[in-house]
Amino acid sequence: MYDYFYGPEGEQFSFIRVPKLFFENEAYRSMSAEAKILYGFLLDRVSVSMKNGWRDEQDRIFIICTIEEIMSKLGCGNKKAIQLLTELEDKIGLIERKRQGLGKPNLIYVKNFIRTVDNTGQRHLWKCQNDTSGNVQITSLEVSKSHGSNTDNNKTDKSYTENPIYPRKEADGMSEHRMYEDYFRDALEYDVLLQDYPYDRETLEGILDLMVDVCCSRREYIRIASDDKSRDVVKSRFMKLSSSHIQYVLQCLHENTTDVRNVKQYLLATLYNAPTTIDSYYRAKVNHDLYGT
Repeated sequence: MYDYFYGPEGEQFSFIRVPKLFFENEAYRSMSAEAKILYGFLLDRVSVSMKNGWRDEQDRIFIICTIEEIMSKLGCGNKKAIQLLTELEDKIGLIERKRQGLGKPNLIYVKNFIRTVDNTGQRHLWKCQNDTSGNVQITSLEVSKSHGSNTDNNKTDKSYTENPIYPRKEADGMSEHRMYEDYFRDALEYDVLLQDYPYDRETLEGILDLMVDVCCSRREYIRIASDDKSRDVVKSRFMKLSSSHIQYVLQCLHENTTDVRNVKQYLLATLYNAPTTIDSYYRAKVNHDLYGT
């Protein structure tokens, strides 16, 4: 028999994150539940590829995930694994496979689920409205003249190649900063955090601003605990954080007894390390509560 969760134990584990958009928007209504889970698994691999430097000549990130791995992870047969990959590629368009030949596994490009590109090269962003969680629409993004279909100009436009996630400004004037802010407010369940931690409103606002600033940064590296980390790696870490990670960061702040001279650097390090330190923190806390050690 499985035991119950006690205290903070439910927040100890790592999870595969499946975008909420898949369950809230009509465009993904026909997508099977297994395909949504598989996309979450493939998306998790993207950050590993970033660390390994797995990029093609166009700076596009790819992953390697064999049919056998998918069969093992999803507990399905060969036919089902192939069917799900085909659904993601041909029916939904969220992945693209590239054959290597000579018995080598396919390269898989995991497509950005919140951004599309039309025939003219313009990018469009899924924009979640704050007033109703289920109301999602697609909005057009203004594209720089140097970021059109002319590939030669694209290569010389340094401001875009340094930060390919979002263009600088949307057609209606909404800034890149606002786009990231909307994303984090939804992903971190920011309004719920404000309700649960009313006395930490200023700290939560500071954390949100810091995460958005990092994602909008044009710097190649971000200083984390005296080390220079790739901006893309830091951004990837931040965009995978959940409300439980922010709760953990708040607890670290409350329990810290040393003098923090640079709060910004402390928060950057704590946020960046949260996915890898949260498990051991709560495990130690549970052991302390149980055994008083």
